[in-house]
Amino acid sequence: MSKYTVLYNPKSNNGQGGAEAKALDTLLKGETVEYIDVFENGDTKAIIGSLQADDKLIIAGGDGSLNHFINDTYDMDITNEVFFFPTGSGNDFLSSVGEEKGKLIPLNSFLGKLPTVTVNGKDYRFINGVGYGIDGYCCEVGDKMRETTDKPINYTSIAIKGLLFHFKPVNAKVTVDGKVHRFKKVWLAPTMFGKYYGGGMIPTPDQKREDGTVSTMVYHNCGKLKALMVFPSIFKGEHVKHTEMISVFKGHRVTVEFDQPTALQIDGETILGVTSYTVKI
Repeated sequence: MSKYTVLYNPKSNNGQGGAEAKALDTLLKGETVEYIDVFENGDTKAIIGSLQADDKLIIAGGDGSLNHFINDTYDMDITNEVFFFPTGSGNDFLSSVGEEKGKLIPLNSFLGKLPTVTVNGKDYRFINGVGYGIDGYCCEVGDKMRETTDKPINYTSIAIKGLLFHFKPVNAKVTVDGKVHRFKKVWLAPTMFGKYYGGGMIPTPDQKREDGTVSTMVYHNCGKLKALMVFPSIFKGEHVKHTEMISVFKGHRVTVEFDQPTALQIDGETILGVTSYTVKI
């Protein structure tokens, strides 16, 4: 008899991930369901290897849970049906594929050719985007806040305070398919595979994952007040109208180099003190 194996992240959605995952009891009423806490049993490969041919796998969590799954299994040929059940607080992948919470999202078609980002000599795959600049700074601050509070983290508030007081823009060299571009006063320099990141930001509104390319947006050459004034429009993708401070590039290989170490995030997972990253697809 087939069953559903649910890999759930109890820490997603500010600690509500376990309770939200149990909503599958109703959605899959009558089915055999096994729940596995990814923090208690994180051997994803062994779990997949133990599945029968007609068993189904569900990833219950947020964008970070998806990121861990695709990196844990990148060298596996998964023949079982895999679904995503979103229980995160941001769920940018969910937005990019036009779905809503409360549903099982088939994942297999999204697990094929994913981009790779190289940071500090290590390769990571990602399904949404790589954030570099104030978005990485926001993840760094949010991680520190999460260590001392169970309250939801307001990343928009962190970004505004960072723009006004704490984050210092950098100079950047951006190389896209061999062509070099140089920028001063860079606040953001993400590279996107999906359309959304950072809990609803749309840095590259024309990006389509089915094109087999990535898009890099550079938010540059402006002071803090102009940066702050334009920033809210990024949640609608309207910031790209400000061509004097927004540049967007599409390609297959992108290297972004900052002249100062800065936090970077990959699908919401933070890496500190980064001076460059390279994305390939």
